[in-house]
Amino acid sequence: MTGTDMFGLLRGGLVVSCQAYEGEPLHGPQFMSAMARSAVLGGAAGVRVNGPADVAAVRAAVPVPVVGLWKDGDGDVYITPTLEHALTVVRAGADIVALDATSRPRPDGRGLAETIAGVHRAGALVMADVSTAEEGVAAAEFGADCVSTTLSGYTSAAPPPDGPDLGLVAVLAGKLDIPLFAEGRIGTPAQAARAIELGAHAVVVGGAITRPADITQRFARVLGETRS
Repeated sequence: MTGTDMFGLLRGGLVVSCQAYEGEPLHGPQFMSAMARSAVLGGAAGVRVNGPADVAAVRAAVPVPVVGLWKDGDGDVYITPTLEHALTVVRAGADIVALDATSRPRPDGRGLAETIAGVHRAGALVMADVSTAEEGVAAAEFGADCVSTTLSGYTSAAPPPDGPDLGLVAVLAGKLDIPLFAEGRIGTPAQAARAIELGAHAVVVGGAITRPADITQRFARVLGETRS
């Protein structure tokens, strides 16, 4: 499938981020493949999945585009931090590889352009996860196939804002000639719809859909406050 075909399938749609951390009840390929199937049944146009094992399981379970990544390491750059991580994700079956495309140095010493070119040679597309408009523009110039606002609010000492960075979505939509994905703290359908209105090609939602403990906690906290 060409990049044009892939992004055509995702246009105006919802990409559900199906991820669970080690130690959580839903951690593991069996659970994430079930989560991905549930998302597709609900209308997801694509899924975003972390780790080679989960990517492979989800690729076998759903027919929609799979955005794969590999969170690894304890440094600043941990979303698919090296070219070898990216190539492993491609071999696991990802159609698109998401990687940190911020201005921070990559652990393997490779530049972003070199990493993107390596993924392209392996036959996959690249989603550049950025935190600023400048990084998004640079990623496009380096050859990224699409840009995502995933890392907005996560690259400085300041805590991330409560809601999505729709301002960044609007700015990047006006600057990029490649698809823009709105991601990060999108918690309601209205916020997702607003991102599309502002020019996002598609929207990525994770915790608001796929993290039952966090969702439950929000309800429980409000009810606890009501009782007090």
